[in-house]
Amino acid sequence: MIRVRSIAAALSAMFMLSTVAACSSGDDSPKNVSAKTAALGTLTPGVLKVAVQPYAPYTTVQGGKIVGLDGDILTHVAKKLGLQVKPQVTDFAGMLAGVQTRRVDITIGGVAWTADRQKQGLFTDPPYYSPPAMAVRSGKTYKTVDDLKGLNLGTVEGYVWVKSIQSVPGAELHAYPDATGVFDDLGAGRVDVGFLDPLIIIAAQKQRPELKIRTEYLTPPTAAEVKAKPAYQYFQPYQTGFYLPRKTTGLEKAISAQIDAMYSNGEMAELVKKYGGDPEQFLKPAADVATARRGVDRPANWTPPSIGQ
Repeated sequence: MIRVRSIAAALSAMFMLSTVAACSSGDDSPKNVSAKTAALGTLTPGVLKVAVQPYAPYTTVQGGKIVGLDGDILTHVAKKLGLQVKPQVTDFAGMLAGVQTRRVDITIGGVAWTADRQKQGLFTDPPYYSPPAMAVRSGKTYKTVDDLKGLNLGTVEGYVWVKSIQSVPGAELHAYPDATGVFDDLGAGRVDVGFLDPLIIIAAQKQRPELKIRTEYLTPPTAAEVKAKPAYQYFQPYQTGFYLPRKTTGLEKAISAQIDAMYSNGEMAELVKKYGGDPEQFLKPAADVATARRGVDRPANWTPPSIGQ
């Protein structure tokens, strides 16, 4: 979920988030919070305030609880740390702004690590990696960037895949307000390929079988191709992270440790499979994941979590 939003949108989202927070405030803090949990430094001891947007099957709030892949991961982590999860619903810009102004403790939901974002907040170790997924009509096969030349390519407005698509020779960009528009035109044959987050495509296959679509994973462009056309970098896998305020280093380290443990004990693979993902695609980092963060927000010898280590 790599997206671009204007300053005005971010300010509007900050207002939305603060309004939701005000409406949901109350003296319902957990009692008897342990010293270890209190030392994590959350805004309210024992409570983890989480900014999310409705983005199924990654994050959805139902009955006051966050469900979805990211929601399940965070719920597991919070239980281990003795924290009570309290969601606050906003939009994507509000999620980032809420963290950067420390109105919430954390945000989750396919948030991509970027060098710019890490300057304004802290990222955990990746809970999973997002492969370059494509929604295609049954019977069609596209594997490489060269296969996309001259096609009608769809994505959602503001996603950085817009930049990638615009760099493909002869391709025509179709940008939509949301994923529904992409799927509608894909099913109608007005679009050849839709670029969306992978679990959204997988969910649409199940929920809208009449569209006759399937998921394909693009072979990432080579380093030489990216050097020639920098916008192609967004056709590569990206690492997600849970995003926290800059001064909450203890909380970030504690959450990262729990994420790493879930890779080791098999729990992360089970959750990915629960939502239709392939652990081989979601839980093995590309080579540039480590190099992107080493010496930036991780030590020079940092190894990203992976299954099969």
